[in-house]
Amino acid sequence: MCRFIETIRIMNGVAENLSAHNARMNATRRIHSGSYGTLSFKELFLEDYISPSAYIELTRCRVVYSDRIEKVEYFPYTMRKVKTLRLVNDDEAEYMFKSEDRTVLDRNFSRRGDADDVVIVRHGLLTDTSIANIALRRDGIWYTPRKPLLKGTRRQLLLEEGRIVEADIPLNDLLLYDRICLFNAMIHFGEQELDVYKTFLI
Repeated sequence: MCRFIETIRIMNGVAENLSAHNARMNATRRIHSGSYGTLSFKELFLEDYISPSAYIELTRCRVVYSDRIEKVEYFPYTMRKVKTLRLVNDDEAEYMFKSEDRTVLDRNFSRRGDADDVVIVRHGLLTDTSIANIALRRDGIWYTPRKPLLKGTRRQLLLEEGRIVEADIPLNDLLLYDRICLFNAMIHFGEQELDVYKTFLI
């Protein structure tokens, strides 16, 4: 079985959004263990394996798992600032599960040139950066790609809260949007918000 990752934000001794992390982890385990639809599958709960109370400063908790929890690590976290993005086309890009194998993401990140990161375009539609989901603002509404490379846990939370809306975002419509926001488990919505017209490098 492949090895997968959950990245959990800890601040002031509290682990964020564990219900979404648990849901994704167990769904991934079901699919890859061949237990989908069986009664014998045993769910795991991250709160039984992590110890957030010891970490007051912003911390990245990295959980590696397969059919079981294999490793839990903690790292101080500093957000990498992104000011510029490059659009890269990759119709074959697939990263449905948050696995240790980041080959497709690293391959596209290496194409960034002098930009800070990339936005991967698949079949003419915007998906994700190499590390984050995205949302773009149009007429005051934030839209996130309907088919991202990875359905992130913060993305799921933002959808449930009604702060973002799913939509197909064609590359050709990019300039109809005025702002782009990058977010993931470690980056809150609004912490990485950029002007569309100034951010993308040709």
